[in-house]
Amino acid sequence: MRLLHTSDWHVGRTFHGFDTTDHLRRTLEEVADLVVEHEVDVVLIAGDVFDLSTPAAHHFTLLTEALQGIRDAGAIIVATSGNHDSAARLGFLAPLVASSGTHILTEWPADPVVLEDEHGPVHVFGIPYLEPNALRVNHDDPSLGTADGTLRWAMRGVRSSLAANPARSVVLSHCFVGTTPTGETIEDDAPRDITVGGKSMVSAQHFSGVDYVALGHIHSRQRILDNVRYSGAPLHYSFGERSRERGGWLIDLGPAGVESIEWLGFTVERPLTTVTGNLDDLLVDDSLVGTEQHWVRAVLTDDRRPLEPMRRLRERWPHCAHVELRPRETEASHRSYRERVQRRTDLQVVEGFLRDVRQHEPMSTTELSIITEAMTLLQQKAES
Repeated sequence: MRLLHTSDWHVGRTFHGFDTTDHLRRTLEEVADLVVEHEVDVVLIAGDVFDLSTPAAHHFTLLTEALQGIRDAGAIIVATSGNHDSAARLGFLAPLVASSGTHILTEWPADPVVLEDEHGPVHVFGIPYLEPNALRVNHDDPSLGTADGTLRWAMRGVRSSLAANPARSVVLSHCFVGTTPTGETIEDDAPRDITVGGKSMVSAQHFSGVDYVALGHIHSRQRILDNVRYSGAPLHYSFGERSRERGGWLIDLGPAGVESIEWLGFTVERPLTTVTGNLDDLLVDDSLVGTEQHWVRAVLTDDRRPLEPMRRLRERWPHCAHVELRPRETEASHRSYRERVQRRTDLQVVEGFLRDVRQHEPMSTTELSIITEAMTLLQQKAES
């Protein structure tokens, strides 16, 4: 059985305000073409199918067209929900569409999707994004108060099911594996995460005993273990994504489990490019010829913010999406903050800060009076 592991489609997402609908449509049409070319039996979507919990009508249309295209190409579809999805909306009519070969798994516990090939059954488990606090309350179990505890609980269900009905197994899970079993740190490059602190991280050790684990949430491809991987998103959705490749993992399951895994790349219509330098120089830099249709982040090193930088940049790069001002480092900037303010009064420190953020605009008389009065009150309170 041949599977294609994808995730994080984020139907409806924009890129710094630019609409990505048409771009995503073409990429998902390419997925259907690859199903035919590589004779894929099953396409996996490991969560965050939609970008918002309340997708627009035309985003449902795009998803329907994409899923229908993949089914017409000959592949069964198994998808689960992520933290961006509304499980109820994504799972609407799931029992009905399952009869047509599209399995959308948004609840847990749940029975696996049972598929067959010449070597016997393959059980595909979909663990949707599970809100730890809600589970802890509903099940009256303090151990479910973290993502790690929740995943441990869900995987106990997977292993219990496999013990009762042995089969080759695949798990879809939308989660954040923070470290590999060898201690290597995995950086979370999925923006707008809804979890905080260590409560969001899970251990890869919980996935033991499964033939392949298709992870979702991180937008760049990652290998956690040979059989535990992130595929990343089909499009670039942030300049923070480390991997420039877009695609999915092609997995061959033989009679004893995974026989091979290879990367199947998708076409990247609009690569990510960061340009750095003085604005006037960037606009005429011949070394940047060929990047005009890229997503561009401009890091401007001008000493002062130029006038209308985005408008001028988009004359060369119509898809310039982000601008930041980062003046070249001076000798003073290399000194520590403590060294730079050690001979200044508190009032001078505040005034210097305001000058910096206002690009050298001085404090007004009213502001000076308010700040001086506040500092006096604080000093009196400290002394008392």
